[in-house]
Amino acid sequence: MAARKSAAKKRAPKAAPNFARLKPGGFLLVVSGPSGVGKGTLVASLMEQREDCVFSVSATTRAPRGKEKNGREYWFLAEKDFRAKTKQGWFLEYAKVFGNLYGTPNHEVEGKIKKGKVVVLDIDVQGGASVRRKRPDAVSVFIAPPSFAELKRRLVGRRTDSAEAIARRLATSQIELPQYVHYDYLIVNDDLESAKSQLVAIHDVERRRIGRLSK
Repeated sequence: MAARKSAAKKRAPKAAPNFARLKPGGFLLVVSGPSGVGKGTLVASLMEQREDCVFSVSATTRAPRGKEKNGREYWFLAEKDFRAKTKQGWFLEYAKVFGNLYGTPNHEVEGKIKKGKVVVLDIDVQGGASVRRKRPDAVSVFIAPPSFAELKRRLVGRRTDSAEAIARRLATSQIELPQYVHYDYLIVNDDLESAKSQLVAIHDVERRRIGRLSK
């Protein structure tokens, strides 16, 4: 009899948690794609629609463009300072792209995730690969153009690069585009509003993963 009671006690279901108190956890969201595909526009839209998202400001050795400000779009560093910080372990990832160095500062990521934030990285394919190696728990999204011809049209339309720079970016994109297979999600940016909605939907689904919920 005692044995039966003991077995019954072991099989007794646990009390259900208070689901209303479960909080979505933070995570790292990597958004990559070739230059000119519209990553920045999609990320900006996500940030506007979801308050839990915070932007990870990358560091770079390139000169500011237009109205870019230090600490807002990028941390603009001299190459000497950038290389010194790489030796100090300051970056989660860094890479040389089109002759300039780009990197993601560790402090921009870890503290914010612990606070339950979704840290968004708008980085190139090379940087995305490095982050995925170091942070396999990161959620990665690849943004692709509907066609190579459309990507070229967008790059020319930006009017921010020389013909030589555009040719270099297009050559790089031919290497980058096949890398979509290594990402968790693919968004084809052929309709801007649809692409915006898809990125928000990915955020919402990943935010509710059971493994990320906390009491």
